Amino acid sequence: MQLAMIGLGRMGGNMVRRLSQGGHELIVYDSSADAVKPHVGKGTTGAKDVADLVRQLTPRRVVWMMVPAGAPVERTIEQLVPHLTRGDIVIDGGNSNFRDSLRRAEALKAKGIEFVDVGTSGGIWGLTLGYCLMIGASLAAFQHCEPIFRSLAAPEGYAHVGPCGAGHYVKMVHNGIEYGLLQAYAEGYEILHASDDFKLGLGQIAKLWNHGSVVRSWLNELAEKALSGDGELAGIRGYVEDSGEGRWTVEEAIRLGVPAPVITLSLLARLRSRQEESFGAKVIAALRREFGGHAVQTK
Repeated sequence: MQLAMIGLGRMGGNMVRRLSQGGHELIVYDSSADAVKPHVGKGTTGAKDVADLVRQLTPRRVVWMMVPAGAPVERTIEQLVPHLTRGDIVIDGGNSNFRDSLRRAEALKAKGIEFVDVGTSGGIWGLTLGYCLMIGASLAAFQHCEPIFRSLAAPEGYAHVGPCGAGHYVKMVHNGIEYGLLQAYAEGYEILHASDDFKLGLGQIAKLWNHGSVVRSWLNELAEKALSGDGELAGIRGYVEDSGEGRWTVEEAIRLGVPAPVITLSLLARLRSRQEESFGAKVIAALRREFGGHAVQTK
């Protein structure tokens, strides 16, 4: 299937590689020409700008955006719309606020253009293991794009969760849960690290917990990897960023009157990490580097 990809960072670049391996024909563009060059060849063609990208597509055009939420998404859609025609499909695979996705879907619908929001999880491991895709779209747009989702996803790793906006809504809550899980692991390992009765090998314990324990998980496998390499996490500053989705999840919980103390407190712990050094925050920073390739701040 032919499609375009705009945004060739950690996620977008790996998605292009996986789609190319799946036999899809891709037209790719990034604001950095250097980001485009490594992807040209083997069924993938570069574009010099958005207009050139659209020109190289045949109707019914499908354009996937992997750019940061907010203004970058707005600018990209503004650049795309003059070159698209009725029936074309714009996919936002980034971490946009679902309310922005609802608004964008309505604006594009008025022009006869379909909007699809895809909550994307899997981080830098998605290239080899496949992604988890939470898809909000009309049924017709979902079915048209399903070959793309099938190539990108892990086995049983994609689903049409509802109409436009639903994909980013589900991903928002997914990330809120992630906040809570990361914080629980961080606090547990910080208690172990702080023990004045025992000198414990955190990498050894993480490995142990990954065999038969009720707290075993992929995240704890990454904890094992991170802590086995450096049990003190000496090279990492305990500064933990947030993408916004944890905040949006807390805001939605408050709006709906749903008690969500774990997610709320995990968000506050991230804010705290930016004020004072914390070993627990180091653990989260290390895990985010391991599963998503996110940058860590060093001392």
